[in-house]
Amino acid sequence: MKARAFSYARPTTVVEALQTFAASGDDASYIAGGQSLVPALALRLQAPQVLIDIAHIPELRGIALQDGWLRIGALTRHCETLSDPLIARHAPLFHDAAPYVAHPAIRNKGTLGGSIALADPASEFPAMALAMGVELEIANLSGSRRVPADEYFIDLFQTAIEPGELLTAIHVPVVQPSHRWAFDELARRRGDYAIVGSGILADMRDELVAQIRLVLFGVGNTPVRAKRAEDALRGRQLDQSAIVAAQAALSDDLAPPDDEHTPAAMRIHLARVLLGRLLGRIAEVA
Repeated sequence: MKARAFSYARPTTVVEALQTFAASGDDASYIAGGQSLVPALALRLQAPQVLIDIAHIPELRGIALQDGWLRIGALTRHCETLSDPLIARHAPLFHDAAPYVAHPAIRNKGTLGGSIALADPASEFPAMALAMGVELEIANLSGSRRVPADEYFIDLFQTAIEPGELLTAIHVPVVQPSHRWAFDELARRRGDYAIVGSGILADMRDELVAQIRLVLFGVGNTPVRAKRAEDALRGRQLDQSAIVAAQAALSDDLAPPDDEHTPAAMRIHLARVLLGRLLGRIAEVA
């Protein structure tokens, strides 16, 4: 199949992009890297009247420290999360997850903002945004707002972004000396969507887990924050008994669907195995 005919616009500012969308009668799509949208257009899963190319808007670029947050422009490409020293130092879960995202050709074109705006529940970057407790900067014609990641993911491919709004930046609270983190995923082949993946950010004080954010992906309609597993770890030394308690708590955190390749029980088992590995790594560093 081929995409249906559409008009093309190439704005140079965020306001111009928003105005173009409004003028389309909401029958438009934004495109940047296009690694998800272009296949959807080809299959006619999406068929907008207007395609708004936002790849040339300077406001959507740039990586900078601002008042204890790392602001990452939405047009930051996947490959930049691997190479940028500020991301490696202050947003390490994005850096650690990047090598697992698809393949180099896609990482060279795909954007961080595009991945988080799409919110594929099997994707790495949306889940790591939740694990790091980021805030998403979303623009509309009335101005902009920042939405915490815990309030951003609503349902399957549904986020706090309203029609016509544009994700402009990701604000990451910078990691502190007491923070420890780990990422990994289990997939059939490197570059495939994960059967299950996880990212953890823990604040370790006096060898105890003071705070922790434990997120899994590939296990539901959105990235899942495992709050009962977090409760089983908070205030405890990260020893084997604490890890076993967290693994047991996952049964109350996860309710993955069955599919033709991976039964729900297997996915939960793999999530427990992965959680044990990651907590063990954090314990070694701590």
